Amino acid sequence: MTREQLEHIIRASAVIADDEEIIIVGSQAVLGQFPAAPPELLVSTEADVYPRNHPDRADLIDGSIGEGSPFHDTFGYYAQGVGPETATLPEGWADRLVRIQNRNTRNAIGWCPEIHDLVLSKCAAGREKDWRFLDGAVRAGLVEQAVLLERLATMGVVDAIRESVRQHVAAAFRRVRAAGP
Repeated sequence: MTREQLEHIIRASAVIADDEEIIIVGSQAVLGQFPAAPPELLVSTEADVYPRNHPDRADLIDGSIGEGSPFHDTFGYYAQGVGPETATLPEGWADRLVRIQNRNTRNAIGWCPEIHDLVLSKCAAGREKDWRFLDGAVRAGLVEQAVLLERLATMGVVDAIRESVRQHVAAAFRRVRAAGP
């Protein structure tokens, strides 16, 4: 997905949900802070979104421009309407949101988690694709280990998940250091 495509999803989602603020919680939220993010972080053709002021309208988005919709068939990318509970994020994440708002969004606002919050959210899900996202963000120099670990401590996850994330973060940074410049 490209930044322009994400802006299109924000614009369409805002109209469908009649809400001028859309939260993006999936991997493509990286485009908020990094419009030209590394290609390995942009492999998804979906954006996980929900209307900030009317999260109950996420189903309208999913039904209108979701997977298998005419929108998806036409453009090759789509929005998945999700709920606020979909992503597990560190404390204070809402204060660090990155704003996307321009003519291409029809001045609707897309709110994306800051990169450290986004990476931790992906790690908390713990799927293979999430670990690849972590590795890509570390290799690209988009995240700092100390910030990830500091925010990990504030996440509402069980100790086993916290420890798994901590180990994966440490391993990702070790691999980058071992690879050298």
